[in-house]
Amino acid sequence: MTQPVRFDLRGAEGDRLAADLFDGDGHTVVFLHGGGQTRRAWDNTARRVARAGMRVVTVDLRGHGESDWSPAGHYSFADYGADAAAIVRQLRQRFGHRPTIVGASLGGLSALVGEVQHGPLAEALVLVDVTPRMNPDGVARIQGFMGARMKEGFATLDEAADAIAGYLPNRKRPRSLDGLRKNLRLDADGRYRWHWDPAFLSSPRSVNNGSRELLTEVESALPRLSLPVLLVRGMESELIDKDMAADFVSHLPNGRFIDVSGAGHMVAGDKNDVFCEAILDFLGERAAA
Repeated sequence: MTQPVRFDLRGAEGDRLAADLFDGDGHTVVFLHGGGQTRRAWDNTARRVARAGMRVVTVDLRGHGESDWSPAGHYSFADYGADAAAIVRQLRQRFGHRPTIVGASLGGLSALVGEVQHGPLAEALVLVDVTPRMNPDGVARIQGFMGARMKEGFATLDEAADAIAGYLPNRKRPRSLDGLRKNLRLDADGRYRWHWDPAFLSSPRSVNNGSRELLTEVESALPRLSLPVLLVRGMESELIDKDMAADFVSHLPNGRFIDVSGAGHMVAGDKNDVFCEAILDFLGERAAA
């Protein structure tokens, strides 16, 4: 199957979360994107995993893509963790079993916070280039790029593509801008802006509000997480170094990590074939178990 079925889920505060179902009829795998992205970032991966016989659900997190923005500006990790729990509850009711969650960056921390604060949730967890302890310079660079044109936007798609090329100089600039168009919205003033709520970074309850304290709490809870956890790290990651990855999995009863050569923080976008093979191997192990 290639065409997803669009449907809605509900977040912890009743907010509408846009989702796609790529129905391979098997075990459910939920994909949660990174900050500033949308569920479209997973399209190629979702099709590959669905062809392998999995039921794949991709979700726009609150304030991103086609999902509702939070009127109160509630975008803390605790809010995203509560949404992850709400998503899993609805999918368990619909499909009758615990899903595996694959989360990149913000999506991975959402799943991890949800597992600690509201779990047990998932059957297994794949974290993509994120752990509770991160390089603060890497975090600042990512958020700096996100916030640089947050308000003024871009006059054209080419201008947005140039900005991305400057931020990711090692990634080949795509010939077609159709994929980029999915991550931007065209506002009434004729300018393109990222498909996420600026309050995500600027509200009093932004993603940075209380984050260090909460992630320290999550880190201390790692030895109590019994589910299988796979960390997929980009070897050129600016966010997670190898020692951080090794330390993270050392605290998990059932955790391991792999490095993807030639990939940075955007592992699935940088090396999608390698990334897909890694998670399909992991899912295959879980099915055999």
